[in-house]
Amino acid sequence: MTDIKETEQLVDLENNGLVLLQDKARFCFGMDAVLLSGFAQAKRGDRVLDMGTGTGILPILMSAKTEAAELVGLELQPESADMAERSVRLNHLEERVSIVTGDLCRASELFGKSSFDVVVSNPPYMTEGHGIVNPAEAKMIARHELFCTFSDVAREAAAVLKPGGHFYLVHRPFRLSELMVTLTEYKLEPKRMRLVYPFVDREPNMVLLECVRGGKARLTVEKPLIIWDKPGIYTEEVREKYGF
Repeated sequence: MTDIKETEQLVDLENNGLVLLQDKARFCFGMDAVLLSGFAQAKRGDRVLDMGTGTGILPILMSAKTEAAELVGLELQPESADMAERSVRLNHLEERVSIVTGDLCRASELFGKSSFDVVVSNPPYMTEGHGIVNPAEAKMIARHELFCTFSDVAREAAAVLKPGGHFYLVHRPFRLSELMVTLTEYKLEPKRMRLVYPFVDREPNMVLLECVRGGKARLTVEKPLIIWDKPGIYTEEVREKYGF
């Protein structure tokens, strides 16, 4: 039996019986990670890397949603990586999912260039000086670009992807112009975009992007994804596709 520490809780992911360890004193996964796990795609036999995996939510969910042969979670913080490893064992996914403790800024050194078919990432949204800096170090690292910038994320995603490989990410719309410039700088061509709105009459608060390494310039903008019909009631799409 995998040890569960006193400060941790076991969360039911409501998908194929999957569970995840979390520690509320650290960073807990949110709607953005769940949405990205449904937006990202991987084919049978693909090798997938999650850069900045946290407690492993993306590779664990994608193990149920895709037929990828191998899913690797790369995490800088040893405590979060340890939780992710124990969650992998709790779900008996050791043959498909592995967790590596390391810096995503060195991903291409750790894994080699052109070594993955798919890369996914839910990177820090805020630049170092933007927003309220959470005093809890684990949450601060997850939310603010203290140890990596988006340029680092894009550079390493491009380096570890095979030509024609796919990069999926979730980010904030207020940085969209910067994201597009940086992605194309590293030859990660944006191919598909979906804006996420909390309510139909609000402005979007998330953007989902699919890019192709070396792809041609052509972007498809999908219909908006609305999360809530009204406070406390998810939309039909969110209920059906994501199980909320």
